[in-house]
Amino acid sequence: MSEARAARQLRDHVESVQSMTRFVLATLALASGVYTYLGVRDLLDGSATIVFFAAIIYSAAVSVGIYGFWAFLMRFLPEMRETASRMALFGVMAIGSLMIIAMSSWLNAAALAGSAAVEQHLATTLEEYTSDLDQAHSNALGALSLLPDIQRASERFARLAEDERNSGALTGTSGSGSVVQLLTQMSAQMRELEQTIQGSRETVAGLFKQGQERLAAMRGLVSSPGSVQPRADRFAEESVALAGVIASLEQTSIAPSVARAAADLSAGFIAPVADGNSADLAGRQDQVMATVRESVAAQSKALSDAAAEIMAQPKVPERRFVPLSSAEAVLLYASDFLPSWAGAISIDLLPAVLVGILAVVYSSIRRSEAALTDADRMTASELLRAIELREELSRQAAREPVKEMETAGPELPADRPENVTPISERKRLEP
Repeated sequence: MSEARAARQLRDHVESVQSMTRFVLATLALASGVYTYLGVRDLLDGSATIVFFAAIIYSAAVSVGIYGFWAFLMRFLPEMRETASRMALFGVMAIGSLMIIAMSSWLNAAALAGSAAVEQHLATTLEEYTSDLDQAHSNALGALSLLPDIQRASERFARLAEDERNSGALTGTSGSGSVVQLLTQMSAQMRELEQTIQGSRETVAGLFKQGQERLAAMRGLVSSPGSVQPRADRFAEESVALAGVIASLEQTSIAPSVARAAADLSAGFIAPVADGNSADLAGRQDQVMATVRESVAAQSKALSDAAAEIMAQPKVPERRFVPLSSAEAVLLYASDFLPSWAGAISIDLLPAVLVGILAVVYSSIRRSEAALTDADRMTASELLRAIELREELSRQAAREPVKEMETAGPELPADRPENVTPISERKRLEP
């Protein structure tokens, strides 16, 4: 009897929550339709009226489809007694859930986290542009690292020329001869190269300042309040201007010019004719100028190799800002918005929990009723109804023989001819 009572209680509970179940399902379907409308509205193009009605129709179709799908499963799946039928409906539920996610859940996520996802896209792009600007600035200033070597070479040539002029440190004879002229020429070339590099520093500094101003404007657009779409449009304008600044920085690199100038030091070396008054002095001047040629060649090779290393640095890749809609941004940065995705999917798939609860309850009811006899399954009202039906059937059975006798009339003796009337009846019939 306890199993019968438990089964009856479970059935009563299922009946009592039917209205609540339908209300919950309708509320979830309506909520999913609202967020679907908010998500799909940003994806449609056209006039405001067309977009409004198209989004309303789509969201209404989603709400009705979700309600009908889960209502069917709540009604039929718990009633399935065969394992194959139940597994088939579970498979249908899995396929339907995937379809709901495809047509609704991602739009719900776009409505919940679309603005934040677009801002995330702007912030990520800002970091990339910041890195590009720093790399372009570093490449443009790479030639400045050659300044110490160039300055030392210039000072060395100038000092040797001064020593040769004052004391004849190289040739043994003081005075402004061909050696002094050559050393002075090399020092002047080094100073010109130094001035060229120094001049590029101002240009690079100006461009880098412009890039920082663009980055500051873009950073303000990312963090400022208000609708994200106008900010994204202005961000795109600033990104185009910043890309131009980065390209200019790439083109102002002085490293190629340094490489060419370093090559000219050796290839364009022109030694003056020894102007010594004696053959011995002229010979010594030729020896010193040969040594200077070797020094210039070594210096030229060192500068060329250093400039080649600077030019071998990776170039800044061309970058173009790609605006994204809220739905596209949510899909692209899905891993950053897992809570929003979980909430969007839960709105659509929460009825699956109700289906599972009903399936478990009905399974428990069937197990409890399987061990009961027919009498145990009857309620008091069913028993009273059965007694009334039995009494009614008994009364009908008692009335049927009487009706049959009245319909048939008096029986005739078997040996009496049908056309002979008894005397007693004939007297009764006579007037």
